[in-house]
Amino acid sequence: MISASENQRPFIYNVIMYVAGLILFLEWLYPVKDITDTSNLIVFILYAVFCFFITLMQIKWWASFLIKGAGLLYAINELYFEEFLFSKEWFYHLIVEVSTNLTALVSQDWYNLSPMFRSLLFLLLIWLMSYLIYYWFVAMNRIFLFVMLTFVYIAVLDTFTVFNADTAIIRIFIIAFVALGIANFLREMDQESIRFLWMKKAAVWVFPLISVVLLSTLIGYAAPKLEPQWPDPVPFIKSTAEGAGNEDGGTGFQKVGYGENDTQLGGSFIQDQTPVFYATATEEHYWRIETKDVYTGKGWINSTEPQYVEQDPGNISLETFNDSVETEELSAKLEFTGNVQIPKVIYPYGINQLNTGTDVTLLLDQLSEELVPDENSDTNFLSKTYSMKYDNPSFEINSLRNASATDPEMINEVYTQLPENLPARIGELAQEITVEAGNRYDKAAAIETYFGRNGYVYNTNNVPVPAEDQDYVDQFLFESKVGYCDNYSTSMVVLLRTLDIPARWVKGFTSGEQVVRGSGEEPDVFEVRNANAHSWVEVYFPGKGWVPFEPTQGFSNLADFQVDVDVDVEDNETPPPVQEEKEKPKPEEEKDTTEPAASKNENMEINGWYIAIGVIAIVLLAWLIYFMRYRIQFYLIGMRLSSNKDEKTYQEAYHFLLKILARRGLPKESGQTLREYAKRIDMRFESQTMRRLTNSYERILYTNGNNTGDMDNLTQLWKNLIKRVRS
Repeated sequence: MISASENQRPFIYNVIMYVAGLILFLEWLYPVKDITDTSNLIVFILYAVFCFFITLMQIKWWASFLIKGAGLLYAINELYFEEFLFSKEWFYHLIVEVSTNLTALVSQDWYNLSPMFRSLLFLLLIWLMSYLIYYWFVAMNRIFLFVMLTFVYIAVLDTFTVFNADTAIIRIFIIAFVALGIANFLREMDQESIRFLWMKKAAVWVFPLISVVLLSTLIGYAAPKLEPQWPDPVPFIKSTAEGAGNEDGGTGFQKVGYGENDTQLGGSFIQDQTPVFYATATEEHYWRIETKDVYTGKGWINSTEPQYVEQDPGNISLETFNDSVETEELSAKLEFTGNVQIPKVIYPYGINQLNTGTDVTLLLDQLSEELVPDENSDTNFLSKTYSMKYDNPSFEINSLRNASATDPEMINEVYTQLPENLPARIGELAQEITVEAGNRYDKAAAIETYFGRNGYVYNTNNVPVPAEDQDYVDQFLFESKVGYCDNYSTSMVVLLRTLDIPARWVKGFTSGEQVVRGSGEEPDVFEVRNANAHSWVEVYFPGKGWVPFEPTQGFSNLADFQVDVDVDVEDNETPPPVQEEKEKPKPEEEKDTTEPAASKNENMEINGWYIAIGVIAIVLLAWLIYFMRYRIQFYLIGMRLSSNKDEKTYQEAYHFLLKILARRGLPKESGQTLREYAKRIDMRFESQTMRRLTNSYERILYTNGNNTGDMDNLTQLWKNLIKRVRS
């Protein structure tokens, strides 16, 4: 309904009010990308602008319905469908998706709602809001409630999530007070029955209003502010809510970091960039803390209570590998920040000496291989600093292939344990993965690389928790295919154990981020954060010992492996697992997308001139956007890289680079690691650019940290490489 006062005022004031409402509504959308796994937020923002524009034009309701509906279907089609828009296959796919999700909705099975249906509901909400905002801001001039809700919404997200609302609050303040000023003025004009004709010539009254708001904002931003007058309640709320409703150490939304309770794995967590320690070392490698041997179907425990053996800090008898493994004597120093208390020694492979600067007696549990000070020792070194000497191992691959398949009885009994109710299809999958591998190393390597070749996704958000009667590994392997290190490492251990290959689960930290590059004989310094807490896999090789493997998607095994050409592989053993895989569909970014979008509409029937004109306009616009989509993406991502300089934007830029390379006939081959792929691209273009971009991407992928000082250089390298590829 359009009010009489709305009809009387100049159109420009309706536009100003409605645009203010649109900007405030967009502030509700911007945080979605930070607090959810939504990766195409720009589509929803563009659809919001599209719906608001159609509503502002106040065209016939049926025409508005058709145009907005067509825009919604086009957005859904571009996001999720491969069929031609409005084709028979497209309609069939849409009907099946909607009916299946409606059934799940009615049965309150929220988790099984597909991403397509969730996006559809989100777009419908945006459609509805375009009408509601027009009614509140233009027809009724009642905007105060929406403004207050916007402030509360952004403040809550800024306080309790990773979303940073520093600039959002300022934007909302400026737009809200300008809109409130105009709304109040228009309301006064309505009450006094003042005609608006004279305002066409006196619109300059808006400029003093905007000037006052901007001046107030500037003063408020620059003026000195009092320190907080009350204690911050947020830490208390968070600590009180820790584990609420989760009596068994459950798996709601957790904070990443080292923890000792691994009985219930699964669930999402938020990254925690709190520094734990700084490692001064000449080599980049993982830092161990402990292992666990019993998989329960939900998580990990140890089969026995710790049985500690006293250790001389100058001669630690912790042996994870045999003397036949080639080693290099190295030293390292750990300096702790005091932000995190870990009651166990953090050490590298091959540790033999620990210097704490105090008189300490160490205790070693031979099963979990955890090192702890005894209760009578000074434990302050655990939160301050200690140094160590260690023999860094280098594993010879052909020797591992030739290793015996006969394990010691104790090793076989403990490290091939599996739950009695383990689903049989896990063992069948392990057999399928390793069918062409003839030795233990090749079997382990085949499982290690399986996840990266079969669509598994590394993510810390929206990771499901297995149901009471559901196996943790079975859910990850066959249903969700989404998870983080615990999902990948546990799955690899269980797959190996179904093949009677001894394997165990290891916890600790990755190498962290290099913050000081050593020169000459000076070592490097690495910052290790809570976000670097990690789990990986160790596989037992008779005559060699425990060898680390890294199955987690996007991570590289930092252990040193070498190939000795003088060591021959036995005739009955297979070569490295580089055999051809079964042909599988190309990933989305490698598909041929050169067909004009207009051809998707060949089967669409046009009824009436208004529908025809609206559809043709949408198709032409869609074709133009489709034709220029990569150029538009390039400039948009480039602008975001220059302004945001954050890790998420860089990851998006790197994925876009892979898409451009694939379109130019240089796709990443199946089974090829990112580093191998980067080397091939650099050889093609005679540069080192792809390797630098890939190294930064791999570092960011795990730590979720960025190097803003180097981001400008990475952005320029990214732009230059894409220009060379497209030329």
